[in-house]
Amino acid sequence: MKISKVDVSEIIRNIDEEKLFELETIDGSIKIKITKYVPFCCTAIHNGSQLRHDLHSKIAINEYQRWYEEDPFTEDFVKSMPITIIANDSRFEYDLNRKPEECVYDEAWGKKVWEKKLSSQDIKLSKQKHATYYKILHSLISKLESKYGGCCVYDIHSYNYKRWEREVPLFNIGTEQINLAQHYDTVQNWIRVLTEISIPDIRNITAENDVFRGKGYNAEYINLHFPNTLVLPTEIRKVYCDELTGDSYPKIIRLLQLNLKKAILENANFYCQKLEKWHHFSTISLLDKSNNRNLLKIDKDIYSLLKNIELLAEVNPINTTNEKNRFFKNKFTEIPNFKYNPIKINSFNLKQQLMSIPIQDIQDVSIRELYRSVISSYFDKIDMINTLNTSKFLYNSLRYFGRPSKKDLQNATYVLSLPDIPNETNKEPIYDAQAAMEVFKEALNAYNIIAKVELSSRVISQVMVLNSKKSILIQPQAHFKGKELQALIEHEIGVHMVTTINSNRQQLKIFNVGLPMNTMTQEGLAILSEYLSGNITLQRLKKFALRTIIVDQMCNGANFIECFNLLRIDYNVDPDLAFSMVTRIFRGGGFTKDHLYLSGFITLLGFWEGHNDLTPLLVGKTSLQFYNTIEEMIGREMVSTPSLFTIGFMKPQPDNNSAIYSYIFSGFK
Repeated sequence: MKISKVDVSEIIRNIDEEKLFELETIDGSIKIKITKYVPFCCTAIHNGSQLRHDLHSKIAINEYQRWYEEDPFTEDFVKSMPITIIANDSRFEYDLNRKPEECVYDEAWGKKVWEKKLSSQDIKLSKQKHATYYKILHSLISKLESKYGGCCVYDIHSYNYKRWEREVPLFNIGTEQINLAQHYDTVQNWIRVLTEISIPDIRNITAENDVFRGKGYNAEYINLHFPNTLVLPTEIRKVYCDELTGDSYPKIIRLLQLNLKKAILENANFYCQKLEKWHHFSTISLLDKSNNRNLLKIDKDIYSLLKNIELLAEVNPINTTNEKNRFFKNKFTEIPNFKYNPIKINSFNLKQQLMSIPIQDIQDVSIRELYRSVISSYFDKIDMINTLNTSKFLYNSLRYFGRPSKKDLQNATYVLSLPDIPNETNKEPIYDAQAAMEVFKEALNAYNIIAKVELSSRVISQVMVLNSKKSILIQPQAHFKGKELQALIEHEIGVHMVTTINSNRQQLKIFNVGLPMNTMTQEGLAILSEYLSGNITLQRLKKFALRTIIVDQMCNGANFIECFNLLRIDYNVDPDLAFSMVTRIFRGGGFTKDHLYLSGFITLLGFWEGHNDLTPLLVGKTSLQFYNTIEEMIGREMVSTPSLFTIGFMKPQPDNNSAIYSYIFSGFK
């Protein structure tokens, strides 16, 4: 996204008038963004590497040598924050962390900086740029102090560590210029939240005044002019790149971005509670609200590419009934030969289009990570569809859905070992498919949902929801017990259809497309709704357990007939049900999705028992993995609260189930 360049006077006028903006100075030296006025801001004064064109022929230090002493990616570490000031110029042109009279180096880090002597005009221009930064900074801190009575500045830097002959901290806070009598508790809180950051394979030592003591001019200037402002000079060890080659490590950069966003917000919220003019108590109140045009454009582009991809519709065979008849006629001795509709997507073009979407333009790191993960997960979905009915399909399914873990198999075995619950298998009314359609229509009316309910012979299970078409498909030969039918209504309408409608009503359509691993969350919520509505049965739990066992058997190399006979003979499953269950798992070439039902339920049950709010998970096709991000987006009014709620979650009645379930669930690992 191109940023407008304006005179410094216009930037200061915007600050005075409390306008929201993102602008650069005309010479491109300073970039400032304000998306919300709050009592804190972030600076990255050594982030840049620009050098005035007329200085290139005079400098003695090459581009790599300059990069080595600059602080690359420090802008990225604070980009999610609502107020940032970023220096785009190299510190070798002028150093913003030095006093005006010392800001242009002759020598730095033992190296002569200039091959040709700078003219007085060269030095004057550099010092003018230095002064421009401090004019903008002064205006900003003045506004924040007058508005809130105080301000906290996160002065972010990085440093090379391989020159040290000892272990040095991941984070170093320089406190030499801080009035600790006034700010001791905020400094200690900052040290604590930084200490809690965990980056795989990197030891986190967070220290005070170890490698640097915070003596820079950025902090000195603010302390001199603004006694009610706290500056936290913070150095990050350059673990996110190879300081000897210049290669960056994108994964570590992302982790630092995510963790520093959380740390800065937590510490800023701690600081803000001391301000008499600040009347908010959550970290979300420190972030801007609403969706900017850039995010909406990216969201729209993703939705237009993915809105018609319905994986379940693609992997359902078109000849299930014929193959079932043939399988039974041949006494279970010939593996079914399932057929599928022709694939209508061009996987190569679709991937190319997804890759061209500028996800990097999403400034907030948490939201950017959510969108990045969606695109990445859809690559696996696209590969599944593209390899349908081939030997590669199982591999792609494993990449997306995974396979049962040791714990999953232990839980499945545990459920299957349980004896029947007395009185739970009492005779109930039986509904055929036509009668079930009417019950489903009544349930849709109760939720005020307009959707189609149809009979379809293409459905492998008894009932299936097609989200993109807002349709509920029922197998024509299906029969349902009363409690089973109510459980399916809670499952299919109370969760799957409710989250579909909620996602349709969101401004951001990413929740309609679906977040990564939304299958585990969606199915976990759906079974949880069966339990909380009082409609769970042990027979149904055993069905999910058997699916887990069969997925594992298939992954271990068992074929269709072996899995069918395992169910029919070893577990005494009715042949019709056994065929349906094995077909679900072998369709497409090996569809491992079904192991996520039981594990998803156990995960969501534990989440609910931990007194967590399920509301953020109902905004669309969500994932528990992104719960905190969704909750933040709701708080920032980027995502609407659900318009429809699952009845079983609003009015939970778990006591309508047998009391034995509390004991059963306590046995889950």
